[in-house]
Amino acid sequence: MKCNPQVIAFMTPFPYSIDVDSPLETAHRLMREHNFRHLPVTSQGAVVGILSDRDIKLILGPDFAGASERELKVRDAYVERPCVVPASTPVADVARTMAENHIGSAIVTKDDKLVGIFTVTDACRALARILEHDLPE
Repeated sequence: MKCNPQVIAFMTPFPYSIDVDSPLETAHRLMREHNFRHLPVTSQGAVVGILSDRDIKLILGPDFAGASERELKVRDAYVERPCVVPASTPVADVARTMAENHIGSAIVTKDDKLVGIFTVTDACRALARILEHDLPE
């Protein structure tokens, strides 16, 4: 029996997001306070990118010495054109795309609105549930 549930069954629903013009310091604090590594970036309510803890570390590292976290904006560090998938996409397709492109998360949308995020952690949980045959209804 072939089983390929939709990504909506395994995503993290209602993720935090941040505006592209917000201070980078605000994004970094939000990520630390809530213990996550990926933050969808929006502009006028539309998803425009993704910010990861790695992106922040890179821009604050020695190669970009000069500007401080207080002076930088999210737009200075985020990645444009993130992996965005509809909530109805099969989870296997999303996981495959993430693996092939070496990315840590996919933004999940429904009717072009942010509804979730699917991360490598979510993929591991999905794999465990699928292997245990503990699938959502």
